[in-house]
Amino acid sequence: MNNFIFENSTKIYFGKGCVKEYLTCLVKRYGKNVMIGYGGDSVISNGIYDEMIECLTKAGKNVVEFSGICQNPTYEKVQEGAKLAEENKIDFILAVGGGSVIDCCKAVSMAAVYEGDLWNDFFVKYGIMDFDPVPLGAVVTETETGSGMNGKAVITNKALKVRTGRDYPKCNPRFALIDPAYSCNASRRQRVSDGFDTLSHIMEIYFSKPDEDNVSDDIAEALMKNVIQNLRAAIKEPKDYTAKSNLMWDAAMAENRILKLGKQTDFQCQQMEYQLAAYTDCNQGEGLAVLHPVYYRHIYRNGCRKLRDSLLTYGVFQVRERQRKKQPVKEWRRWPVL
Repeated sequence: MNNFIFENSTKIYFGKGCVKEYLTCLVKRYGKNVMIGYGGDSVISNGIYDEMIECLTKAGKNVVEFSGICQNPTYEKVQEGAKLAEENKIDFILAVGGGSVIDCCKAVSMAAVYEGDLWNDFFVKYGIMDFDPVPLGAVVTETETGSGMNGKAVITNKALKVRTGRDYPKCNPRFALIDPAYSCNASRRQRVSDGFDTLSHIMEIYFSKPDEDNVSDDIAEALMKNVIQNLRAAIKEPKDYTAKSNLMWDAAMAENRILKLGKQTDFQCQQMEYQLAAYTDCNQGEGLAVLHPVYYRHIYRNGCRKLRDSLLTYGVFQVRERQRKKQPVKEWRRWPVL
């Protein structure tokens, strides 16, 4: 494997009821004023918002709302959140939602204390973060791609028609609460989109160099199989807690930096999707679903061995699953191009 340095400072609390059990105690160690960032009305209608407020009230916090964070969060929204945080002297930010909400809140945690041009200094290029952002925590409500376990924020500058992401370890949430029950109300379209988003992140790491045998690739193969298996189960039965819990941990593993150890991770297809989203505001998973088939048809010859091995491995996996379930075993055929 290639050389690497690994860091992940986020503490994870995973499982049903983890928010009610831990959130009140976790936020007590921070200051009085807490800003809660979230997206639309779904967090309110499904009762998640009320649970957050109850926990924060028990902890004796003054709560400031930062709502309306949409998919593909914009730099304008980041500036709005930063202004709100400054005016209310926010001591802690709690992001409640999926990747878009958490990404936006990370950027807000930086912008609220940085006096320069955040976009030019930290998103156009990697900057040196010689300051401490506002502390951040996350309550993950969707099968997103590990934003609750990394410092990466993907932001769209609408004025420039540019969407980009940077990962700063200081922006890692201090903690992330992942309750799979919170994701059971997602629409079928959102579940499929999130599942493919997770799969695509793993695939782009897996097919990057080096190609020699390494631990990261072996973990990626296991995760890809798990995503496919449990996404099918979650589509068939939206309330399947086991499937949702597996998918949420698959998503966390996709971008908690573990899979990237010793890998180049150029993410060419992700970069193309960023600009597609900058112009069309498309959902990330759906944008990747459009681009990936074309992308892999273009590059498959350079990754032929891995494609063949992963397909054959998955074929064996499918046969074993059907045998276990006592279902007819279909013949596994290789792709003609291989």
